[in-house]
Amino acid sequence: MAIKRALVSVSDKTGIVEFCRELAQQGVQIISTGGTKTLLEKENVPVIGISEVTGFPEILDGRVKTLHPAVHSGLLAVRNEPEHVKQMQQLGLDYIDLVVVNLYPFKETVSKPDVSYEHAIENIDIGGPTMLRSAAKNHAFVTVVVDAGDYAGVLEELRRDGDTGLDTRKRLAAKVFRHTSAYDALISDYFAEQLENPLPESLTVTYEKVQDLRYGENPHQKAAFYRKPLASAGNITTAEQLHGKELSYNNINDANAALAIVKEFDEPAVVAVKHMNPCGVGIGRDIDEAYVKAYEADPTSIFGGIVAANRTIGAETAARLNDIFLEIVIAPDFEPAALEILQRKKNIRLLRIGDLASAGQRRSEWLITSVEGGMLVQQSDVHSLTAADLKVVTNRAPSEEELKQLLFSWKVVKHVKSNAILLARDNMTIGVGAGQMNRVGAARIAIEQAGDKARGAVLASDAFFPMGDTLELAAKAGITAVIQPGGSIKDEESIAVANANNIAMVLTGVRHFKH
Repeated sequence: MAIKRALVSVSDKTGIVEFCRELAQQGVQIISTGGTKTLLEKENVPVIGISEVTGFPEILDGRVKTLHPAVHSGLLAVRNEPEHVKQMQQLGLDYIDLVVVNLYPFKETVSKPDVSYEHAIENIDIGGPTMLRSAAKNHAFVTVVVDAGDYAGVLEELRRDGDTGLDTRKRLAAKVFRHTSAYDALISDYFAEQLENPLPESLTVTYEKVQDLRYGENPHQKAAFYRKPLASAGNITTAEQLHGKELSYNNINDANAALAIVKEFDEPAVVAVKHMNPCGVGIGRDIDEAYVKAYEADPTSIFGGIVAANRTIGAETAARLNDIFLEIVIAPDFEPAALEILQRKKNIRLLRIGDLASAGQRRSEWLITSVEGGMLVQQSDVHSLTAADLKVVTNRAPSEEELKQLLFSWKVVKHVKSNAILLARDNMTIGVGAGQMNRVGAARIAIEQAGDKARGAVLASDAFFPMGDTLELAAKAGITAVIQPGGSIKDEESIAVANANNIAMVLTGVRHFKH
């Protein structure tokens, strides 16, 4: 069997002229449509129009051109089935051996901020997916190409054998079904967004591979990194790596966590993360002061960690960063002198994230968590509050400085694994208790880490206090103000402990569990 007829219709015309020119040189008859046919004719590549095959004109502004039995019988006929062969001969129909199709640019269309609903709908391809699926289903006899990256390999086989091998046709068919599935998923997502129905009765998601990873959380686990087709700017999937080794699975998770925290702040901020928990967060008049605070928050845990900043990193800060071992540094940008300093270390990864202020970083997204046999879907936690949202429940209201530190600590504690307790003062974290089985245990860890700095500090809790024991521990450590959601049946017990120790306590009415 040899390839004698090809049907070519592409929106992305990259490489198509050269590909078709060689097909023609090998004696392949090329059938084409619309703009593809016009381009091939202009480039003097022999081509016939689809209407010459169907005997029917392209109609309805090109909406109907390939949806015809003369096309799909040529694609779907089983060529070693005598009845199929007989019917094709009786009807005077010819086989189509090669299909080269890519689809209307729906993703590119809906990614434009001002796209109209009508224009989006007009860019839903119908004939293209139908031809691709027909050809892919019949890959025992038909070669189907949806990716310009496969042109060279197909031509190489044609030069050598006059046809493609079955293994190649299987591989190309599988790519087609992935491609059309992803295409349909994007359309489904678009309709869900238009109809404000993000959690429909069935959910299909699609992602594009960024890279294969050496392994997952541990060396025996396979892994890869994917991104959403319409991923917004200012996130790890769109970051530009300027230096260093390839990112690992754990690097990406930690970097994502660090970036989520630093996005909480409008003022210059630096976040250090280890194992997806903040070990140090600081804000300052400039990014250098913020880094010093983040470092001094926990000089031990930051070693081997990930640092994220929300301002361009300059030479002074780069010199400080270079004093310790860090896996990754993330920033909107790096001054040339800072890059020169940081690049002295061969393996440190440097990620340029771009302007966070214009990246829509507070936009809620849908998060997917796998469970055995299924998945959970929820909105990302982008809730924020101001002083006006707080309810003072103690005899003493927090001072202006305490209130500032409470709001700072609340922005950070929402990113700490539950149960979470966080201590802060002077615009920096001083103690973090993360992922404990009980809240008083998390408080003990945070207070022990803070040491003498706990006296005069504030405390944030991601969820309510089930009883007064955490407040009693805070009082002994010298904590002066507390922020927590409230809502426990024993809130009055905690309030009484706070009042007895002159602690100011405010309630947010919002919980920030992070499991």
